[in-house]
Amino acid sequence: MPPSIRSPERIRVAGVEIDAALHDFVNHEAIPGTGIAAGSFWRGFASMVGRLSGRNAELLAERDRLQSQIDAWHRQNPGAGFDRGRYREFLQQIGYLVPGRGPFRVSTQNVDAEIAVIAGPQLVVPVNNARYALNAANARWGSLYDALYGTDAIPRAADERRGDYDRRRGARVIEYSREFLDRHFALRDASHRQSRGYRITSRGFEALLADGDARELADVASLAGYQGDPADPTAIVLVHHGLHVELKFDRTHHIGREDPAGLSDVVLESAITAIQDCEDSVAAVTAADKVEVYRNWLGLMRGTLESAFEKDGKAMVRRLNPDRRYRTPSGSDLVLPGRSLMLVRNVGHHMLSDAVTLHGEPIPETFIDAAVTSLIGLHDLVGPSARMNSRAGSIYIVKPKIHGPEEAAFAAELFAEVEDVLGLPRFTLKIGLMDEERRTTVNLAECIRAVQERLVFINTGFLDRTGDEIHTSMEAAAVPRKADLKKAVWLDAYERRNVEVGIACGLPGRAQIGKGMWAMPDLMAEMIRTKIAHPMAGASTAWVPSPTAATLHAIHYHQVNVCAVQAAIAERATAAPRGGALGEDVLRDILTPPLVSSQAWTPAEIQTELNNNAQSILGYVVRWIDFGIGCSKVPDFHNVALMEDRATLRISAQHVANWLLHGVCTREAVLDALRRMAAVVDRQNAGDPAYSPMCRELETSVAFQAARDLIFKGRTEPNGYTEAILNARRREKMSLRYRKPPTSG
Repeated sequence: MPPSIRSPERIRVAGVEIDAALHDFVNHEAIPGTGIAAGSFWRGFASMVGRLSGRNAELLAERDRLQSQIDAWHRQNPGAGFDRGRYREFLQQIGYLVPGRGPFRVSTQNVDAEIAVIAGPQLVVPVNNARYALNAANARWGSLYDALYGTDAIPRAADERRGDYDRRRGARVIEYSREFLDRHFALRDASHRQSRGYRITSRGFEALLADGDARELADVASLAGYQGDPADPTAIVLVHHGLHVELKFDRTHHIGREDPAGLSDVVLESAITAIQDCEDSVAAVTAADKVEVYRNWLGLMRGTLESAFEKDGKAMVRRLNPDRRYRTPSGSDLVLPGRSLMLVRNVGHHMLSDAVTLHGEPIPETFIDAAVTSLIGLHDLVGPSARMNSRAGSIYIVKPKIHGPEEAAFAAELFAEVEDVLGLPRFTLKIGLMDEERRTTVNLAECIRAVQERLVFINTGFLDRTGDEIHTSMEAAAVPRKADLKKAVWLDAYERRNVEVGIACGLPGRAQIGKGMWAMPDLMAEMIRTKIAHPMAGASTAWVPSPTAATLHAIHYHQVNVCAVQAAIAERATAAPRGGALGEDVLRDILTPPLVSSQAWTPAEIQTELNNNAQSILGYVVRWIDFGIGCSKVPDFHNVALMEDRATLRISAQHVANWLLHGVCTREAVLDALRRMAAVVDRQNAGDPAYSPMCRELETSVAFQAARDLIFKGRTEPNGYTEAILNARRREKMSLRYRKPPTSG
């Protein structure tokens, strides 16, 4: 019997059936150049699917078992004031809380410095959008001048010009940048404001002053390299807290021409790492969608991805940036990476895909992601594009939606199976563990133990974590308004303990400890004011929504020595976990759900909350369903642009579902809010000629029906996840789009 049998749309290989689009992409695009034989890959993949599918189903059933028991307990012990001690004992009895097994330290090997050592911003971007993917990869370096000039980081004057360059605003940008240099790259007895030029001498870096005198750097070790003539360099690169800053000189440039020192820009090493996302920011429901996702990841790993677009009336093509080359003061070559170190985020274990079927049934989509994204990652290990991404020879995969140690161990088992299929040495595939579900949070040390040879980051995902928090305690009582969720006692304990457990388990020097997304991409002044809290808390990275935000957030990692903060936390013996277990006080706080004992809101406050949630849900869902866009900048009810993805959708849908259950609002009130906000969302999208207004016919609008489903079925959807409803409704919309209209006759 031949190894594969082709039908018009599916290919059968060793017991599984593969969509022809995926099969052909793997065979003809992903595999060539890897040294892998196509037949061997598919047979190994099919064997892996056969061995692991049952276990995946068992773990999902365990999620449902635990949630149903928690629901029953809360129905028997209703209200916000339930006995916390009895609740904890109950969670231990059912296996939700597991005992710690003693101290340990992670042992991950071959980790790139961007993850193990350097603290800095992290971008997350939908990989199916080639331009965004390239922007993220190239966001390793960003212009501080551009980031300050083009955002509200520096407040705009009322009379500033919005088109042509405004010299007054430019002067304020330059002043801000000189202050940055004075703070982190101070001169001896002088300011960078006084400089009339810079040069490299046998003594190192010198700034030339107006009186002809010269000043060295206070910290001579800050000088890393330069470009051009040492006496009149075109660029000087400095380093502080492991991050590089490039001073660019060009007296013909419109800024450098007027600058006394000829300084035309200050360029910051910005997004040290970038997650190319296949999950929450992507809408990929068919095999063809998945191929688009994988093809862009392949282009990134091979260095061939391009994106053609028009900007200011000019045709442009974006490609991956090359590395940056300098000379050191001693005369040797210095090569700095031109691109962010890229990780790829696979989907969670709860998602199924008919791109591959086993016995006619869809298989876990994460199996396909793990095998294909790792296969593509081989291009970074062998061949002409080798080590363009990971100089340490690792493939970095982020695993979301993990519930507890058993699932973390299963992820490690899946990776080992993929390594065997691809012939990779054990532990080549590394795991970024998202701490975004409560069962992982309360068992974090044991989750880390389960992947200790592969772990490269833990990350607090506040958005999904909040959605899970609402769903886990859905039956207990009503939750507060969304704005008040950020004040809940569990949140501070969760954010703090993630860092403490990570440090106690030996992550510094081997893995990142990360924090979540800044979701307001237009509010950079507020981000600069508040997001410094992340490095101050000991996080070595935090998520940002754009390259510009990465450059501005990089300022925080110059202001805060994260390594020193982590060392101070490690010294606090009372805060360190004992035996891998959480401290009693912190565990109590984390297991205190955000509930209200009485519902004292006015009808107007309830209506406003429903409007906010309906606006958020519809604004995101209509673009997901109608256009297949998984991450959108959606104006909220107050017209503040927010980055929305499936995590924010989960919060909004679960919030309304909770209020419905506990009688805060009625079904009709929710429907009224959805109808009103549909009209608002239609107006906000009126400028898009491809947009089809929902209000033309609400009862037949697939997007509107999806929004209704997310709310009214939210109580019973496993863990409150949105993917099943979104995928089904997106397929419905696609079938309508391609259905031929009936002929008259």
